[in-house]
Amino acid sequence: MNIHEYQAKEILKSFAVSVPHGLLAQSSDEAVQSAKALGGSLWVVKAQIHAGGRGKAGGVRVCQSLADVKSAADALLGSVLVSKQTGPEGKKVHKIYIEEGLDIAQEFYLALLVDRELECLSFMASPSGGMDIEDVAAHQPEKIATFPIQDIQTANLSDMAAFLGLHDELVGKFESLVKKIYQMFVAQDAAMLEINPLVLTCSGDLVPLDAKLIADDNALYRQEAMVAMRDLAEEDSRELEAAQFGLNYIQLDGTIGCIVNGAGLAMATMDMIHMKGSKPANFLDVGGGVTVPAVTEAFKLLFSDQHVKAVLVNIFGGIVRCDIIAQGLLEAIKTHPMNIPVIMRLVGTNEEAGQNLVKDAGLKVYWAKDLDEAASIAVKVTS
Repeated sequence: MNIHEYQAKEILKSFAVSVPHGLLAQSSDEAVQSAKALGGSLWVVKAQIHAGGRGKAGGVRVCQSLADVKSAADALLGSVLVSKQTGPEGKKVHKIYIEEGLDIAQEFYLALLVDRELECLSFMASPSGGMDIEDVAAHQPEKIATFPIQDIQTANLSDMAAFLGLHDELVGKFESLVKKIYQMFVAQDAAMLEINPLVLTCSGDLVPLDAKLIADDNALYRQEAMVAMRDLAEEDSRELEAAQFGLNYIQLDGTIGCIVNGAGLAMATMDMIHMKGSKPANFLDVGGGVTVPAVTEAFKLLFSDQHVKAVLVNIFGGIVRCDIIAQGLLEAIKTHPMNIPVIMRLVGTNEEAGQNLVKDAGLKVYWAKDLDEAASIAVKVTS
């Protein structure tokens, strides 16, 4: 689960991490009042959306007067920001964050994430933080290093400080900051924290200027305060609807809708579509204990998606029964007509019963004996 920058900073602050003073605003008048309350003569107006790349998309604006703050707020609120992480459709800005401006001497990159390969938490750090970190990763990978941490109390954090070029009293400040971040990460059941940039101010302080925090969905049951921060307006309505039925659904930018049982098989199905020269419109794993209502919802989601030109059903039935998949299709078409091609590969438990249900209903679907054939048909009918 994602939260906004201002919320991530609130959490960091609760763990004694120093962050810039800021106030949330949802109108230009509120933005001006927030700037006045913060004081000073330099402010930063930041769009609050669940996506990175806001700076390059024009979503972060430095203002040197209250008139500039109002102008920036007017321009951002209600606008649609398009960045590498939003996709071409972008994200609408409903909230902005007014933050005090800082005198910046240097920018770094710092992230903490779950390292599944090493089975520990790992920091990623770079002395070249800021808006161009993606270019640094692509063209100067030697400037980004990973530091696995098995135990924060015994970890040698001086190596990380040295890699960032920090010396003397800054090493102690950095190590203190890293320990606080680590403690927050563990306590909040986080999956990823990205601070870009972490800045060194002209007065010699290390301050997270931006923060992106992602919570582990599997631990939300014990993170009530984090759940209360959830902003449903930032989440895909189809993904929210699918989640209510226990479906693992992620919308993508292709034209071939997929209904599959099992995450591995779903990934293989998407890969096969790519290999055949097309793109999947979604990831959709119906899971092992799927019900007819859930399958019905899956078909409804895809039949109502204007981007979907065909639906590929790839079921290798073990726990999942093929007749349940067929019944879900029959229920779905009662309210959502099957106006696009459907390719079905039903193999395994009750496969004959499932196939007969579809055939007896008089539905014209394309039958495939394996995934290769199913993907080939799906690409052909959509090209």
